[in-house]
Amino acid sequence: MSKIRLGISSCLLGERVRWNGEHKLDPFLAHTLGGYVEYVPVCPEVECGLGVPRETMRLVGDAASPRLVTTRTNVDMTDRMTAWAKERVEALEKENLDGFIFKSGSPSSGMERVKVYNDRGVPEKKGVGLFARAFMDRFPLLPVEDEGRLHDVHLRENFIESVFTLHRWREAVGKGRTRRVLVDFHSRHKLLLMAHSPKHLREMGKLVADPASRSPADLFERYQKALLEALRLKATAAKHVNVLHHVLGYFRKDLSGDEKRELLELLEEYRRGNLPLIVPVTLAGHYVRKYDMDYLRDQVYLRPHPLELQLRNHS
Repeated sequence: MSKIRLGISSCLLGERVRWNGEHKLDPFLAHTLGGYVEYVPVCPEVECGLGVPRETMRLVGDAASPRLVTTRTNVDMTDRMTAWAKERVEALEKENLDGFIFKSGSPSSGMERVKVYNDRGVPEKKGVGLFARAFMDRFPLLPVEDEGRLHDVHLRENFIESVFTLHRWREAVGKGRTRRVLVDFHSRHKLLLMAHSPKHLREMGKLVADPASRSPADLFERYQKALLEALRLKATAAKHVNVLHHVLGYFRKDLSGDEKRELLELLEEYRRGNLPLIVPVTLAGHYVRKYDMDYLRDQVYLRPHPLELQLRNHS
């Protein structure tokens, strides 16, 4: 694949752009994931003309429509930040981003649970940073996360799987909006979609099965919307077990009794939280190669992202 492009808060890459001249380098994002993606760094405060170092800011007022003010001098920066954010998200539309990683807790870049201070000076974690809100309003289905939430291994896997899948989809669409392209993409991603949302998989299957009822533009738009909606739903342990039982069904005439028992035992240990997902998936992949299962070999589910990221190495 070509390089995945992700927007990211600049401080997470080690850039010294924070209010105190420091950074918030995230080694996994900068170095590990950074080996597979091309980042587009954004620092709202610096890009809208504020210096380093600078006075801190916070959100105040109504959480649904807060004001951004400096904490010591009480200067209202809302209009300045909002005007800049509007122009910046328009420019980012041309970057063809596959996702965005925000800075948690930031009054400009926090995607959720940002402190908003009421008229008594009491904070509630109900806000969204002004730039993050503008970005998510402009790209409502694009995969987004903040670095704090990405410390949760399950959220990390879901986000990275989503951006890799979106990138594969865009590369497929780049070959042309044809029925062949759509059928090929859908066929290879069936098990992955099953792990996220069997409901969406069924809906998407209907779109693929009846392409003539819609124009290519409408068909591909509807499919992409359903794809991104499905990817937002987490792939749980129960869903993974269901998928791997489905995989096992393809080997009814091939596996020996011992081989079948081994995979079923590993699935049960994974379901109980005693083994990471990579263990039963690796064994299933071994059977796919051993018994030369063409359909399963093409399934993205068995390797949706680089093994080096170790996203399935947790229970």
